[in-house]
Amino acid sequence: MSRIAIIGFGREGQALSKYLGRERPRHEITILDRKSDPDYLKNLERFDLIYRSPGVPYNLPEIQRAIKNGVRFSSATELFFEKAKGMIIGVTGTKGKGTTSNLIYKILKGAGRDAYLAGNIGKPAIAVLNRLNKSSVTVLELSSFQLQGLHYSPHIAVILGIFPDHMDSHKSFKEYFESKAQITKFQVKKDIAIYAAGNRYSEEIARRSRGKKIKVEIGHKGSPVIDPNELKIYGPHNLINATMAAAVAKELRISERIVHKTIKAYRGLPFRLQHVGIIKGARVYNDSASTNPMTTIAAINAFKEPTIIIMGGRDKNLDFSPVKRALAGSNVKLVVLYGECREKIGKSIKDGAKIEMIEGDLDEAFKAALSMAEGGDSIVFSPGATSFDMFKDYQDRGDKFNAIVKKSTRRYTSKSKKMQL
Repeated sequence: MSRIAIIGFGREGQALSKYLGRERPRHEITILDRKSDPDYLKNLERFDLIYRSPGVPYNLPEIQRAIKNGVRFSSATELFFEKAKGMIIGVTGTKGKGTTSNLIYKILKGAGRDAYLAGNIGKPAIAVLNRLNKSSVTVLELSSFQLQGLHYSPHIAVILGIFPDHMDSHKSFKEYFESKAQITKFQVKKDIAIYAAGNRYSEEIARRSRGKKIKVEIGHKGSPVIDPNELKIYGPHNLINATMAAAVAKELRISERIVHKTIKAYRGLPFRLQHVGIIKGARVYNDSASTNPMTTIAAINAFKEPTIIIMGGRDKNLDFSPVKRALAGSNVKLVVLYGECREKIGKSIKDGAKIEMIEGDLDEAFKAALSMAEGGDSIVFSPGATSFDMFKDYQDRGDKFNAIVKKSTRRYTSKSKKMQL
């Protein structure tokens, strides 16, 4: 009887345990999780097969030692590729993969395809495995952690812009890049790599594919044409995301009518420049999914009116100096900084814009932003850092920000009514 273990028992580990319990009832499955056992990585050599959850770093010494000693490692993502029926569309990139994956999925559904959305977004891939048939299309959002160590590539690889991220978990940018590059490494001649032009890393990943390579570039003759006025999602980066999704649809011979209808109706995912209210005449946006400096830059570039940016959280060992350059050419009139890495951000963007440093929590940061806002301004919460200094995850942070905005809206509405009386 094989000795099988699952390292990490979060959302994906739980889905995998449920699947393996059905498929391999005779096998003993051991759960290894640091929440229940601080020494969960001890004696990994006693197992024949270990499934690593994406939240457990591949480069941990205990894991690398077990691999050298002959222990076979896999993952829920790898098992999905081994077993899945139908077509797999994999989407990766540093940011934008959630929006692009979601748009591809909605276009497929609009075209009447038997489509599923899974991976780093929505359900774990393994949870939809038993529902697939040969005509199914699964859209997988793939993070660097899911791709690392993977021995398969999707039939269609979608590669968005790549820039440094997760430097708190990956030992170098090279390791991060090579993880992303797994998305095309095992492609064959009949496969397709669709990539964002203008980013040398995405171009290099596409170059490594043995399949057909399709460059996507706004205004390029061979790329789909999306009218920015069709979009209900903000920013030039989302125009690229929509164009990438349209390029996938083109390869699948889905009509332009369905593509444009879907894009026009698409209102985006929560916490990606999500409009959440108007207070004092200022529009408020929640971009809590922004967890690195480049996504904050995308938010800065998305607004032409006077803007107040709220940044901060826990650093991922990233360089914030590019934010300063973006601020210098923008209409940002104030950057409110809070959280663990506020001092680092402040030093990096000094002289790029006016800064207000907040020692308190997100509520205090929003109050500071609101006090400086005027009618016609935008207040944009785009942290550029992770949420783990104060919140469970970026979704928890986004929910808390929405609650703060809602509370502030009630307060100002009540105040306004009293003044009218």
